[in-house]
Amino acid sequence: MSGQFKPARGRLNGSGPVAVVDIGSNSVRLVIYERKARTPTMLFNEKLLAGLGRGVAATGRLADESVSLALGELARFKALIKHTQCQELYIVATAAARDAANGPEFVREVERFLEAPVRILDGSEEAYYSALGVIAGFWQPRGIVGDMGGGSLELVEIADKKPGQGATFPLGGLRLSEEADGRIAKAQKLTEAALKGYDWPVLAPGERTFYAVGGTWRSLGRLHLMQNNYPLHVMHNYEIGAEEAIAFCRKIAVPNLEGVEMAEVVSKQRRALVPIGAVVLEQVLTSMKAERLVFSATGVREGLLHEKLPGEMQDQDPVIEAARELCTLRARSPDHAEELIAWTDRLFTEVGIEETANETRLRHAACLLSDIGWRAHPDYRGEQSLNIISHASFVGLDHASRAYLAAAVYYRHDGLREGALSSVIRELFTDRLRIRAKVLGATLRVASLLSASMAGQLPKVGITRTGKGLSLNLGGELASLDGERLRKRASQLGKAIEVSVEVTTGSA
Repeated sequence: MSGQFKPARGRLNGSGPVAVVDIGSNSVRLVIYERKARTPTMLFNEKLLAGLGRGVAATGRLADESVSLALGELARFKALIKHTQCQELYIVATAAARDAANGPEFVREVERFLEAPVRILDGSEEAYYSALGVIAGFWQPRGIVGDMGGGSLELVEIADKKPGQGATFPLGGLRLSEEADGRIAKAQKLTEAALKGYDWPVLAPGERTFYAVGGTWRSLGRLHLMQNNYPLHVMHNYEIGAEEAIAFCRKIAVPNLEGVEMAEVVSKQRRALVPIGAVVLEQVLTSMKAERLVFSATGVREGLLHEKLPGEMQDQDPVIEAARELCTLRARSPDHAEELIAWTDRLFTEVGIEETANETRLRHAACLLSDIGWRAHPDYRGEQSLNIISHASFVGLDHASRAYLAAAVYYRHDGLREGALSSVIRELFTDRLRIRAKVLGATLRVASLLSASMAGQLPKVGITRTGKGLSLNLGGELASLDGERLRKRASQLGKAIEVSVEVTTGSA
C-alpha cells in the first residue's frame, strides 16, 4: 500500500512529503509535512512526552528510562517515515541532548537508528529557528519571540522578516520545576534572577507583542481560551491583552493547577508544568512592558523548513498561498478566482473604497476561496465554506481576519442576511471587517451570475463610475447575460456600497 501513497498537494510542485523529528527536553515529536511550501500542511503529527530533560539539571545525564522511551518511539517514527515516502528527513535536538553528559551517545544512537544526521541546536540557533517559525506563521510580525521548552527558554526580537540576536536561559519547564522543587515562590525567584541581566530590546509603542512558542504556553493559552468561552478553538494567533495575561498567569500559578477552573482541559502530563510556564510568562511580559500576548503554533520545525525555501517563496504571503492551494484543489476554475481578484480591484477602485494593505490581501484571499464549497449541496455551500475557512490551518491572519474570510464567502453563497451567520463569526468580527465582508460578498454574488464561476467572462465586463453611481456594462457581446436576477443582485450590491449600481448593455 505504501507504494500507492501520493499526497495531492505534493503534486502541485512535484515535491513529496518532508519529515522533521524534533527531540526536545520534554517531548519527542514527528511531523510529516505534505510538501515544501510557503504554508506547509501537516500530513501527520505525533509526540511522546519522553521527558528527556527530567533530572538533567541534578544528575547531568539523560535518564535511562527516558532514553529507552524515546528510542522506542523512534522505531514507530521510522516506520511512518518510510510508509509515507518522505523525500527528506531533518532531525533536530535541543537543550537536553546538548546539556547532558551522555547526550552525544544518545544522539549517535538516534543517527544510527534513523540513518540520518542529528543537528544539535545551540541556544542561539534554537532562538533563531523559533523566530523564523513565527516569521513563517504570521504576516509581518514585530516584537519578541519566546520559546519555552522543557530545558530552556529562548528570547529573540523579530522585525522586518529577520530574527535578531537570540538569548537562551535555563528556564525550561522541566528544569525550572526541578530546581524549584515544584515551589512556585522559588520558581519566581529563579526566573527573576535568570532574566535580571537581560538587555531587553527597546520596542516602539504598538510593537510590544510577545509571541509565545512551545507546548506548555499553548496549554496555558488553551486554558484561558476555554475559561473565557472563546468562540473559536484555534490556538494560532490567539491574542490576549498583556494586563489580562499577567493577571491570568498569577491566578493559575498554583501547583498542578489544583483548584483552577477547567484545569481538566490541560493534559495530565502538562498540569505540573503550566504553573511554571505561567511564572516565566508573567515575568517576561512584565519585564518587556508587553502590550499583547499572541500564541504561535509555529516554531523551530517550521522555521527550519522556511529556511530551506527559495527567497521568492519566503516572501510570499502565507494566506494568499494557502488560499490559492485550496482553490486549486476545490474550485471549479482557479483561473476564474484569479480573475475575481483583478475584477474586484477594478470595482473597488472605481467606487473609491479605501483599503489598508491587510484588507486588500484579505479580499484577494477571499476571492481565491470563494468557490471552494461548490461541490456541496446548494443549500449548504455557504455553511460548508464557512466551516472550512473558520477551522482551516491557515497562518498569517488574526482571528478577526479569519472571520472576514469565512463571512465573505458565506455571503457569496447564502445572501447578505446578517442573522444567518454563526454567532462564532459575529463575535470575532470588527465592525469594519463585518461591513467589508458584506460588500465583498455582494460583489462576488454579482460576479457569479456574470460568469457561472468560470474563467474568461469577467474581464469583458466594463466597470464605469457614472454620475448616477456605477455601471456594469455588458456591451453587445455579453448583452444576453442581462436579466432580472442579475439586476436584483446589482441592486443589492449598490445598497451594500451605498452607490447605485446599474447593468447596461450598450457599447462600452
